[in-house]
Amino acid sequence: MSTTAIKATAADTSTWDPEESFDRARIEELQLERLQWTVKYAYENVDLYRRKFDDAGVHPTDLRELSDLGKFPYTTKEDLRQTYPFGMFAVPQERVARIHASSGTTGRPTVVGYTSGDLDRWATLVARCLRASGVKKGQKVHNAYGYGLFTGGLGAHAGAEKLGCTVIPISGGQTERQVQLIQDFEPDAILSTPTYLLTILDAMVAAGIDPQGTSLKTAVLGAEPWTTQMRAELEQRMGFDACDIYGLSEVMGPGVAGECVETKDGSHIWEDHFRPEIIDPFTDAVLDDGQAGELVFTSLTKEALPIIRYRTHDLTRLLPGTARPGMRRMDRITGRSDDMIILRGVNLFPTQIEEIALRIPALSPHFQLELTRPEGQRMDQLTIRIEPREGVSADDAAAAASELSKQIKIHIGSSCAVSVVEPGSLTRSSGKLKRIYDLRPKA
Repeated sequence: MSTTAIKATAADTSTWDPEESFDRARIEELQLERLQWTVKYAYENVDLYRRKFDDAGVHPTDLRELSDLGKFPYTTKEDLRQTYPFGMFAVPQERVARIHASSGTTGRPTVVGYTSGDLDRWATLVARCLRASGVKKGQKVHNAYGYGLFTGGLGAHAGAEKLGCTVIPISGGQTERQVQLIQDFEPDAILSTPTYLLTILDAMVAAGIDPQGTSLKTAVLGAEPWTTQMRAELEQRMGFDACDIYGLSEVMGPGVAGECVETKDGSHIWEDHFRPEIIDPFTDAVLDDGQAGELVFTSLTKEALPIIRYRTHDLTRLLPGTARPGMRRMDRITGRSDDMIILRGVNLFPTQIEEIALRIPALSPHFQLELTRPEGQRMDQLTIRIEPREGVSADDAAAAASELSKQIKIHIGSSCAVSVVEPGSLTRSSGKLKRIYDLRPKA
């Protein structure tokens, strides 16, 4: 399969959900109706929201137009942790059909629940994302998202089945087996994180398999930020279309927004079910479309766990719809406000390093960021440990490292050290990849 054979085609609108063809005015009319229901429903059924609204001096009847949403308080991950495990649920236990939770590696896990109606809507929206990305009814889908309490695996699985696909539920890990089953089962599409797909790709090459010779036509990738340079890396090496899917468990799971294969210009948010905002992460002020800031979501149709103005910490901006003109798009996630590295007063994100590194032909997408504070010094040091491409000479690798350091200084404004390491020596992704290693002394 050649990348030159991949052509974006006009969407088949006959397969769309009716709301996908709504114009902006009709979307906003639907949003206001559902938003008024949601804030009233949350106020009446969730103690935390009743307290937060009362403390802020607002009432559901104050929401008369969409801009009035800005009067209502934000919801944070800490709210979910403080109400652990089920304090945010708006329905009795017998109506909760499924429970998911975060890993809880940084404290109490965040717990989310779904009614049977929630599960059906979730599957419908994931199916919408997959279809928009080029997956078709009747195709085989290799699902390499992790199953279990993480929402990715089961959420993607249900959406693929809803679309009418045959699902191969392999989950994450066991990379050699993943490669073997792709060879044997000949799936049409693969669902995974972008860094884990890169791991699968490298395993194919190591096994002597031509990545462009597989049956795969489409990749739907999410659960971590990735750049257009990473998309080009995967598409060129594997000869297929790669599109983004966005979501987070507190808002629903995967399927909140999805990228359309005919444009590949950012994920369209399914605004018939979610109302997005962009805020300044430092002042909390609501920003206009086109301005970059922190993404905030309000659910419009959730029953078990309605969510009002949830702060995602994801940094992006809202743009007008293209392939779905009535639905706004979110630009690529540049990073998370809580994952930002502040190095000598300069804000830096791993995606910025990825974007610059992949413009240098001798460097691979495999890198780690190490933060240290050398003994006796007051300033932090960032070291980028990165692998060269296979076959690159030591002299060319050293020159590439020097160029990376130079380009980071020019484009980001901070100095860092670059260490080129042996190919294959860095940890590979088996799901979500850890990029930042903070080795500074603990206070």
